Amino acid sequence: MAERINGILKNEYLLQKPANLEEARRMVAESIGIYNTRRSHLALNYKTPNEVHQAFYN
Repeated sequence: MAERINGILKNEYLLQKPANLEEARRMVAESIGIYNTRRSHLALNYKTPNEVHQAFYN
């Protein structure tokens, strides 16, 4: 599962090489935020991970 997520991050979000470690951290954090809040997932019936998480705990 982690390898799949890493591949998605690299292939869909991290399309340019960061200039330094701080920029890399910012890019990864931003990509994870998009992945969790805006990217719908087939396995989650086209919901985002945050939508599923909210429904499960409410």
